[in-house]
Amino acid sequence: MNGVRVAMLGSEGTGKSALTVRFLTKRFIGEYASDSECIYTKHLCLDGKQINLEIYDPCSQPRQGKLLLPDELQWADGFVVVYDISDRTSFAFAKALLYRIRECHTGACKRAPECTVVLVGNKQDLCHIREVGWDEGQKLALDNRCQFCELSAAEQCQEVGAMFTKALKSLTAHSRGKEKRRPSGSKSMAKLINNMFGKRRKSV
Repeated sequence: MNGVRVAMLGSEGTGKSALTVRFLTKRFIGEYASDSECIYTKHLCLDGKQINLEIYDPCSQPRQGKLLLPDELQWADGFVVVYDISDRTSFAFAKALLYRIRECHTGACKRAPECTVVLVGNKQDLCHIREVGWDEGQKLALDNRCQFCELSAAEQCQEVGAMFTKALKSLTAHSRGKEKRRPSGSKSMAKLINNMFGKRRKSV
């Protein structure tokens, strides 16, 4: 069974948890504890193949300070970067996150160039108080060579599912024939990752 790891990234209140739970359970829950992080795990069948999906949900990321640790970038195979279309500050934070991911591709982290990244403008149901245009999101995605969509975790279950499914298909396509990224002898890295992400796990 192929293992796929996805990290949900974005500033506080953008709907990272809502998108994750909507995809995994088809339910929408509007309120989440912002002080707890967890990894959701689920076995899925994608194009006739079984995959073991892990989604890291930090629940809350500050708008200031360190954006991403290299270890977080090393852990994930792909990233969903979320902003709120009614909050321009969250869009600026998403832009900084994309820059950090791209920087790590060519810098010391030496991430694989096939890394799948999706930029998501969430809360499309709040378009009447929109602060970020669709064309701005599209341009940011093009500049960073990543996928882009706008949707509403609250109202668009099928669209949320389609976004994740497209990302997972891209991830599994890139992983075919590729050697495992983390060497089996890297015990210190594995221990560090477990310490960072092993606190709360939820099987869905």
